[in-house]
Amino acid sequence: MSESFSQLQQALQHGDLQLKGQFMLGSNYTFLVEITFEDKTYPAVYKPSRGEQPLWDFPEQSLAQREVAAYLVSESLGFHIVPFTALRDDGPYGAGSIQQFIEYDPEYHYFNFTEEDKQLLKPVVLFDLLVNNADRKGGHVFFENETRKLFAIDHGICFHEDDKLRTVLWDFGGQKIPDDLLSRLSLPPSLLRQLESYLAPREISALCARADSILQRGIF
Repeated sequence: MSESFSQLQQALQHGDLQLKGQFMLGSNYTFLVEITFEDKTYPAVYKPSRGEQPLWDFPEQSLAQREVAAYLVSESLGFHIVPFTALRDDGPYGAGSIQQFIEYDPEYHYFNFTEEDKQLLKPVVLFDLLVNNADRKGGHVFFENETRKLFAIDHGICFHEDDKLRTVLWDFGGQKIPDDLLSRLSLPPSLLRQLESYLAPREISALCARADSILQRGIF
């Protein structure tokens, strides 16, 4: 872990938050914040639990926890596609998720990606299948401006114990999953223990079952 990334983690978890604006698209309240920590300022995305719209099929005020769970799965299994995400209890509107803000071009998204860039989405497709993503939109996969690193965001309605996959990324349906991606699906006990703070036991069991099923089938 680089020193700068470690500092960003510390900042997002412990720094002083200041509201800067609201993202108006989407059904849940989402805010841009600035976080000050050790004389440095970091932009971040704040999603307060009290701003979540109730869903009939997900427990109320559980979306922020699912955002963190998605980050933990992404990092533990080597996908590295979800920006750093943590829970904060002391946000301006109460407890919620805080996520690293990524600078990207909103005009360049899945629906106008080059074919070469679309081929880079296989890890995202596998990740969505594993976490049972019920809301993969085309605008929520993008490349960071400076590094062109691929990121995926908005994982608040993942991890349901029932099959809920809803996605626009069907490009690889029926294709064989590359071995280097399949090899990531061995869920370490340390990850499962971490997830206990964010997901229900039945949701963790369903995650393990999906991983086993994907490994057996070996296809997108």
